[in-house]
Amino acid sequence: MTAMTAPAQEEVREAETSSHADRPWVTIVWDDPINLMTYVTHVFMTVFGYPKAKAERLMMDVHEKGKAVVSSGTRERMELDVHTMHEHGLWATLTQDV
Repeated sequence: MTAMTAPAQEEVREAETSSHADRPWVTIVWDDPINLMTYVTHVFMTVFGYPKAKAERLMMDVHEKGKAVVSSGTRERMELDVHTMHEHGLWATLTQDV
């Protein structure tokens, strides 16, 4: 005999799934002992087109807090951003925003 799922439980699962799918993805750049702060600022300005003040603020978050969220969007776009950060020698990962 198979157990049947109550309609209310199915609706909750669907709501959880759809809200999970709606959350954006983010690219996180992590602190490393190799890259200079001026270089990290330069990469953020060049790759993302951030003004110097924003790029410096993100770089300081990386330096002082150990990480910074540098971009958000679709998973595919964040995969590209992570790849681009790797090409520039920065340690980066992506995750779904909470």
